[in-house]
Amino acid sequence: MRKSFKIGLLILVAVLLLSTAFAAGCLASFNTSVGRPGLNIDLINQAWTIIRKDYVQPEKIDSTVLTQGAIEGMVRSVDDPYSYYLNPSEYKLTQGDFASSFGGIGATVSMNKDKQPIIVHVLPNSPAEKAGLKSNDIILAVNEKSTQDLKTDQVVGLVRGEIGTKVKLLILHEVDTQPVDIEIVRAEINPASVEFHMEGDIAYIQISNFHAKTNEEFRKALAAPEVKNAKGIILDLRDNPGGYVNVVVDIASNFIKEGVIITLRDNAGQTRSNSVTPNGVFTDLPMVVLVNQYSASGSEVLSGALQDYGRATIAGTVTFGKGSYDSFFQLPDGSAIYLTTGRWLTPKGREIEGKGITPDIVITETGDAGTKWAVDYLHQAKH
Repeated sequence: MRKSFKIGLLILVAVLLLSTAFAAGCLASFNTSVGRPGLNIDLINQAWTIIRKDYVQPEKIDSTVLTQGAIEGMVRSVDDPYSYYLNPSEYKLTQGDFASSFGGIGATVSMNKDKQPIIVHVLPNSPAEKAGLKSNDIILAVNEKSTQDLKTDQVVGLVRGEIGTKVKLLILHEVDTQPVDIEIVRAEINPASVEFHMEGDIAYIQISNFHAKTNEEFRKALAAPEVKNAKGIILDLRDNPGGYVNVVVDIASNFIKEGVIITLRDNAGQTRSNSVTPNGVFTDLPMVVLVNQYSASGSEVLSGALQDYGRATIAGTVTFGKGSYDSFFQLPDGSAIYLTTGRWLTPKGREIEGKGITPDIVITETGDAGTKWAVDYLHQAKH
């Protein structure tokens, strides 16, 4: 049965709210079987027979573990950075992904260039903030299990747990040379994905991810009296790892009146497009979109569409480059394969996998300085 697309990186927010699927649309497919022609089942069975018959410690052989290891090995051999195998307990944990509330530590995680899980955002007043976690901290281990070679969602699975329980992280702070152990008590996290305030006569709106309620939150922000009277909008997508593709399309529809927002292309070259879905709120105010290297997937879909239609000035640094969408295929034992099943294209047909969105204006300012740059730019544009 087909469910909502996700395009994006998994999010490690609060119990780590998972950032990845597609973040603009991970095709979440839940099939009971996955078949690929050409697999030599006889050879696999022969290997299993040899191990079971001749291994020196037969009591250590667990057929379930061997089966899961074989599947994991097949997926790993595809050598795709976003494809992976989840055992039943790991897969169950992902089902809270992009929910409006969850249990965790309150941090968003992505992968750095060295394929290490790195914290890109810490929620205010969260257990993570109180424990001293900061952006650019590297998670080296969770409960003494190394994160080396793990995907983001697997790190998430290790960090997640019951509310009120403790998790121990081995953290390397950006300014340090030696890692430190940090113990955090997991808590229920109920984050808003949209925050806004006024910068003088300019509305500043930040979207941290695209979960089920994001468009509802975003429409409330646009409808706020102070935003209605604004002279321009800053849309901050920095560190946004993505979310549901239909939510991204809904957000884009607040700025673009008609046309395609995203095109999905599968491995057979077949395409289908998602177009504007008018939802009652529209603005044509001048706009700057702020992006950085951790703006991924869904945030790249949105910024790419706004750029292609000339609707906004994109400013910042080249984005992450997550131009693929993915599907969950559930297996009979409750485990699942998360597999890259296609690429997505911007309205003008640009494929951004591994390339990212190049901003219209490259700026080196970060944080509040980047926001101030955008305010000044919009003021100058009015004259």
